[in-house]
Amino acid sequence: MSLQDTRQKLRNELEAPAPLRTFGTGWISGVAGLALGLIGLALVVSMRAPGQFAMPELSALHANHWFKLGVLVILLLGFAASVLSLALRASKLLGTLGAVAALLAALLGGSASPALTPDPTPLFLGLDWFALNVLFTGLIFIPMERISPLRAEQPLFRDEWREDIFYYLVSSFMVQVLAFVSFAPAKWVAAASALVSLQQWVAGLPFVVQLVAIMFLTDFVQYWVHRAFHRVPWLWNFHAVHHSAQHMDWMAGARMHFLEILILRTLTVIPMFALGFAPTAVNVYILLVYLYSTFIHANLSWRLPVVDQLLVTPRFHHWHHGIEKEAIDVNFSIHFPLFDRLFGTHYLPKDKWPAGYGIEGHPVPKGYWAQLLYPFRRR
Repeated sequence: MSLQDTRQKLRNELEAPAPLRTFGTGWISGVAGLALGLIGLALVVSMRAPGQFAMPELSALHANHWFKLGVLVILLLGFAASVLSLALRASKLLGTLGAVAALLAALLGGSASPALTPDPTPLFLGLDWFALNVLFTGLIFIPMERISPLRAEQPLFRDEWREDIFYYLVSSFMVQVLAFVSFAPAKWVAAASALVSLQQWVAGLPFVVQLVAIMFLTDFVQYWVHRAFHRVPWLWNFHAVHHSAQHMDWMAGARMHFLEILILRTLTVIPMFALGFAPTAVNVYILLVYLYSTFIHANLSWRLPVVDQLLVTPRFHHWHHGIEKEAIDVNFSIHFPLFDRLFGTHYLPKDKWPAGYGIEGHPVPKGYWAQLLYPFRRR
C-alpha cells in the first residue's frame, strides 16, 4: 500500500460515518490511542532535541519528575488504547499507527529521554508547545462539545479539520517568531523613561486588579483593531481567512492568517507591556485569553442569559461568525460586550443562534497554503 493510499485510508477511518464511530467499535479508543501516541512521540522528540524542538520555558521542565511521569502516562495510555482498538475494530489502521507511535517514542528513550543533540542556534520550533496545546485544549473542550453540543450532528473530524490542525501546528512552530515580532514594539514603548513612575504604580496593584485591567485595556484596543480588519478592505482579505470557517468548534479559532496574528498581537499587547503590569499577571492573562478564545469558538449549546450581558460567550461570538446579513460587522469584543454596546455593534437576539457560518459565497479557497496566499491574489 502506498503512502497516499495509507493517508486516504486513515482519513476515511477518522471521518468514519456515525455507525462506525459508536462506543464498542474501537473507533474512540483508536483515535485516543493515535492522538496520545503522536503527542507522546512529539514530546519525546522535543526532549531529545530541546534546542531545535522545545520552547525554553518548557524545556526547563524536562528534568522535572512530574513532567516525565506525565509523558510516561501519555505513552502508556496511548499504547493501551491502541491495543484495545486492535481488539475491537475490524480495520486495524488506527490501532496499529497509535501503537507504532508509542513504541517508537519508547525506543527513543521514552519519558527518560536525555537531550542528545547540541543547540547550534537560538532558533527553535515549538513542537512540544503544539503537542501540549492540542492535548490540553482537546482534553478540556472535546468532552464539553460531546456532552453539550450546539450541533450534535457535527463530528469531531468535521470538514476542514485537517487545515485547522495544521494552523495549530504552524502557529506553534512559529511561536518564537510570533512572540518576538509582536512583543518587540510594545517592549520598546515600555522602555520609555517617561512611563517609569506609572509602571511602578501599576506593578504594585493587587493581582486581580491587574488581571481585570489587562483584560479591559487589551479588549478595548482589540475591539478597534478587529473592527478595522472588517472595515478596511486590505485588512479584510487577511481576516476573511478566519471567517472562512463553516463550522465552529474548539479548532476553529486557530484558523488565522499568519500576518493577521502578527498585526493583531503587536497592537493589542501594547497596553499590557507599556503600563508595566507584573509578569505573573501578564502570563496568567496570556493563558486565560488563549483558553477563552477557544471557548467562544466551541460547538457548545450553553445558554448564559446573565453572563452574556457581562462577558463574551459562545453564542455572542458565534453571531460574529454567522452567515446571516444581521451578523455582518457585529460583536467585535473578545471579553466584554460593553464595547459593542457603546459603539453600536452589539447583536444578540434572544435564544437564537446563527443558521450557519462563513462568508456569503464562500470566496476563500480551502487548504492552508491557498488561504495563506489568498490576501495577495488579484480579484
